[in-house]
Amino acid sequence: MRLLRPSLCLGLVAQLHAADVKLAYSTVQTLTVTNLHSLASSATAGWQSDVVDNTSNLYEDAVVQVVLDFANTAPANDKAVYVFAFAGLDTTYTDPASGSEGTITVPSVSANALNLRLIGVVSYTTQDAVIESAAFPVAAAFGGALPPKWGIVLVNFSGAALAASGNSVTYRGVYRTVS
Repeated sequence: MRLLRPSLCLGLVAQLHAADVKLAYSTVQTLTVTNLHSLASSATAGWQSDVVDNTSNLYEDAVVQVVLDFANTAPANDKAVYVFAFAGLDTTYTDPASGSEGTITVPSVSANALNLRLIGVVSYTTQDAVIESAAFPVAAAFGGALPPKWGIVLVNFSGAALAASGNSVTYRGVYRTVS
């Protein structure tokens, strides 16, 4: 193994200090939401995304945004949709997530702690609304590091079903760039 000369090492350190490191974002990725449409209000029935594989992109974080179109029903129950994240190292995911887009049954969000990580809440306070959420970071739910495999779970306990179309879940990967 060849060692670098001290003067060369100092030169590399000086170049690194002069570098401009900035956050950068991937293009918007849209998750499949076929089974999210028409999701009923329930404390236990929800929707889960396909797993997102981060082993190639190696994003530091992902920010998730949901757009929900509610049916023409008055708010009730918790007046909210809970946005959770699940994770996995390989092919086993946070209980009860399967890693495949579709419906999911969870313990009651109003009465039980869940193994899933809560990353945000979308309030539903006005009847027949289309609600755009804030951008929810995923890595914070896992101690600041985006897991190798991750996904989203929504539990609609708003009192209103979601509309048959117009719902979406998108994300952007977060990484660093050096210039």
